[in-house]
Amino acid sequence: MLKYAMLAGAALIAAPVLAQTTATSPQTSPSSGGAAAEVPQSGTLTDAVPMQSAPREQPASSSQVAQVVDTEFPTYDKNGDGKLSAAEFGGWMVALKSKTDPSTKPDAPDTKKWVSAAFTQADADKNKSLTKAEVTSFLTQG
Repeated sequence: MLKYAMLAGAALIAAPVLAQTTATSPQTSPSSGGAAAEVPQSGTLTDAVPMQSAPREQPASSSQVAQVVDTEFPTYDKNGDGKLSAAEFGGWMVALKSKTDPSTKPDAPDTKKWVSAAFTQADADKNKSLTKAEVTSFLTQG
């Protein structure tokens, strides 16, 4: 009776792992006898493949980035001149980074260095201001 209870408990614990599916092709690995050991295709690769974290989000397309820039640009263009200064751009980049990393501190030296490097990279014409096109190009580079 105890054996059946333990078997049922093990099945309950293993059910989520057994329900996982993978999109990998069968793999072989050499064994000590020289023959290849086949990995099962049933999706129960608990011993053969380590568990993976949740899938990452797909990067935004160029048109999606352009749409976001068109929508958000006026919010950060405080003086309404159609260009972003280093300070305006920095505010936007810190806001974006804070969405993915809530521990981001705008006044931290590392953050300031990161924003400065990003502004320098985004300022393609080196005129110390950014247009919508420059921001869009910078953000689509990845």
